[in-house]
Amino acid sequence: MIYDVTIGEKSYRVELARVSDSWRCRLDGREVEIDFAATQAGVLSILMEGKSYEARQDASGGETSVVIGQQRFSAAVRDPRSLRSRTRADSAGHGVKKITAPMPGKVVRILCPAGTEVEAGESVLVIEAMKMQNELKAPKKGTIRRLMATEGAAVEAGQALAEIE
Repeated sequence: MIYDVTIGEKSYRVELARVSDSWRCRLDGREVEIDFAATQAGVLSILMEGKSYEARQDASGGETSVVIGQQRFSAAVRDPRSLRSRTRADSAGHGVKKITAPMPGKVVRILCPAGTEVEAGESVLVIEAMKMQNELKAPKKGTIRRLMATEGAAVEAGQALAEIE
């Protein structure tokens, strides 16, 4: 499972995988020793790198936050493979937006080279994963500023492939 987590102003990529009775966690590509258990609804007991934390979810006031000890942090979690999450995250349309690979695969076609004007939802490139071709679309109207992938290149899940401004 891969998640993009925003806590306060900082964003992180969290990869979780179940390994027998525990979890393997990579935080921004760095292996992190972690274990957790739900102690009650909305409360997690977390053991991370030898330190124990209790995290409570608080959704009052229309904003989700996490409370650890006496500190409150605004938090948002999204699945980068979910169309609903990608649409919501990119709805602002301000600044440079990245097109990222939703899964490991291979770039089979670049439809819009750098410098091309695109409309929101226009196909920019095609990746192949598990013998299926997936068109990756522009998250907003703008210009392809940079392509970070080439045709035939293997890509990892979450890897930035293009930037639109």
